[in-house]
Amino acid sequence: MKYDEFIEGKQRSDNTCGFEVDEVNPMLFDFQKDIVIWALKMGKSAIFADCGLGKTPMQLEWAHKVNLHTGKPVLILAPLAVSRQTIGEGVKFGIDVQKYTDGNCGILISNYEQLHNIDLSLFAGIVLDESSILKSYSGKIRNDIIEKTKDMKFKLACTATPAPNDFMELGNHAEFLNIMTRSQMLSMFFINDTAHTGTWRLKGHAEKKYWKWLTEWAVMIRKPSDLGYEDNGFLLPPIKIHEHIIDAKPLDGELFATVASTLQERQKARRETVSERSKLAADIVNNTDGLFLIWCNLNTESQELKRSIENAVEITGSDTDKHKEDSMTNFSKSKIQRLVTKPKIAGFGMNWQNCHNTIFVGLSDSYEQYYQAVRRTWRFGQKEQVNIHIVISENEGSVLQNIRRKEKDADNMAREMVKNMKDLSSAIIHDHSEDIKKEYQSTVHEDKRFTAILGDSIKEIKTVKENSIHFSIFSPPFSSLFTYSDSEMDMGNSKDDGEFWKHFGYLIPDIYRIMMPGRLVAIHAMNLLATIGHDGYMGVKDFRGDIIRNFQKNGFIYHSEVLIWKDPLLQAVRTKVLSLAHKQISKDASRCAQGLPDYLIIMRKPGENTEPVAKGRGFEKYIGELDEPVAQKTNEARTNKYSHLVWQRYASPVWMDIRQTNTLNTVMAKDNKDERHICPLQLDVIERAVELWTNENDIVFSPFMGIGSEGYSALKQNRRFIGIELKESYYNEAVKNMREAQTIKQTSMF
Repeated sequence: MKYDEFIEGKQRSDNTCGFEVDEVNPMLFDFQKDIVIWALKMGKSAIFADCGLGKTPMQLEWAHKVNLHTGKPVLILAPLAVSRQTIGEGVKFGIDVQKYTDGNCGILISNYEQLHNIDLSLFAGIVLDESSILKSYSGKIRNDIIEKTKDMKFKLACTATPAPNDFMELGNHAEFLNIMTRSQMLSMFFINDTAHTGTWRLKGHAEKKYWKWLTEWAVMIRKPSDLGYEDNGFLLPPIKIHEHIIDAKPLDGELFATVASTLQERQKARRETVSERSKLAADIVNNTDGLFLIWCNLNTESQELKRSIENAVEITGSDTDKHKEDSMTNFSKSKIQRLVTKPKIAGFGMNWQNCHNTIFVGLSDSYEQYYQAVRRTWRFGQKEQVNIHIVISENEGSVLQNIRRKEKDADNMAREMVKNMKDLSSAIIHDHSEDIKKEYQSTVHEDKRFTAILGDSIKEIKTVKENSIHFSIFSPPFSSLFTYSDSEMDMGNSKDDGEFWKHFGYLIPDIYRIMMPGRLVAIHAMNLLATIGHDGYMGVKDFRGDIIRNFQKNGFIYHSEVLIWKDPLLQAVRTKVLSLAHKQISKDASRCAQGLPDYLIIMRKPGENTEPVAKGRGFEKYIGELDEPVAQKTNEARTNKYSHLVWQRYASPVWMDIRQTNTLNTVMAKDNKDERHICPLQLDVIERAVELWTNENDIVFSPFMGIGSEGYSALKQNRRFIGIELKESYYNEAVKNMREAQTIKQTSMF
């Protein structure tokens, strides 16, 4: 693949594998029709449509068209009891849907728990109804769905809440749809927030790219006007939250009542107030006319409520599937007036707009369950004000506060998703978007002893003459660990290690081409930590070894390497890595590990060096720095003595005296969206390498110039320099720094 084709592939991932249709079910609203047409064209896509916007008819029409197109059946996986509701919707829209166990038609439906009994090879396509429910299942079921459907051509995921308070949950959808694995998504768009262990957040430079990436395979809609349609009939009714707080009482072993803080304390407080909360809830329900939906979390709560609420029907986890389905269906038809159950049993998928009174007898810490349970009644199509009652004890105040916080975060996130995806989604659905390609341009700054190039190093290195560079030293992007720009030409913008090395692979052959035979390339690197969230395991990735192997593959000889010592205490404080935490010694010393050092990896181009780097008497200028008196010694003795000391320092495989903070000032070059401070190579490392492996007036080269550290050090030591940098703010600072270096008199580096 040519380099431009590779970059274009990073810029746009065409996931279209479907087919085009001219007409869809006329009973659909216009916005629903256009979404279905788009989803069929995509083949694999997600519909994130708010509750009541018609996900069921849209997915039914999608499945119907896929069945007609392929001549093979389509499977819908849905929460229990939603199956019967979906079959009823099919009748309404003239689409035949039957249960998998007794069906023999084009569209079959089953619940998630029956996946292991289904032969997926029989189906042309699959629909995940309420697809956000995946994260509520064990990893085994979620992974089974992803693994068993990986070769299926047609896929559709439908939910109102793709990620109510966590962007990363969208990775489950992307992986199911074969768009990108969850770990690839993390590499491409997220950064591990070391200030909050285990937390990932969007990279500053990746934010715009992230939303564009989502719209390539998903449409987000909270109301029709988000896509440019009229909102007629799609307005949510008023909602009123009624909080009923039961006075706190001391827990066992306590003299005074306190707010439960830990999970165990909250569970204990919940258990000890079952009677009080159930009695208050029963009084509210019994004194209210019409249908009432009662949510609880504990079996004891469910039993108490069943006994104390008139005409209540209870659904528990141990009930038969038939009882669950019959009860939920009869509540939908208003044949049951009072329904008592848990959010994890009936909180997903059911349409209960016929009920406008809901009560939570206690809350769990799961905002997802709370949100879904509320949206069973508060949805488009609801005609009345929805009343949500929350009965909770004072001891559980932290739970309520936590739900309120998550609710606020989720609402902000939903608004942010719609705001960022609105125009993009609308453009894609209406098929009038075109990628605007920016014409590539580079800039060259020629000075007395240096050349600075603004542009893509892989393109611009072509302008450097063959066999012209005496020495190259640089610090490459560390796979996807650092991302300094939003350009696809930035190697740090890679979805995984494989894509990074493919990108880097376009540069290494040209580094080989421009190097003089027998001369050296010094690459600064470190090994990378593997994490559970990103890599699926905790450990270390051999980035250093990958560099050596990739350079060897392109003809270089592994010459030598230097280990650069770094303070593990500073690493522990900065990175919050658990393997460096002191508490691990007491907890489990087998999980303790050493800090990660830096390496300077030296690769040599084969051939004879026609310009030997002979130091000889060149070291005489440093004689005054010897620790012992040398005034009485002859010039030759003094030179030999110093050469021996210098040799000892350079020959050491470990450089212990590198000052980690001895770097160029980075403040002026840092953009407001840079996730980390620029990490320039330490000047001590550059100066020592340049002094050892080059002669005066040699040309030093860096394909990742950054703010000009390598050029700054080379120019100070009377060498010449050529550097390439992709990011303009860094390039400008590099030019400034190298101009300054030309005015500084060479001084000792020791």
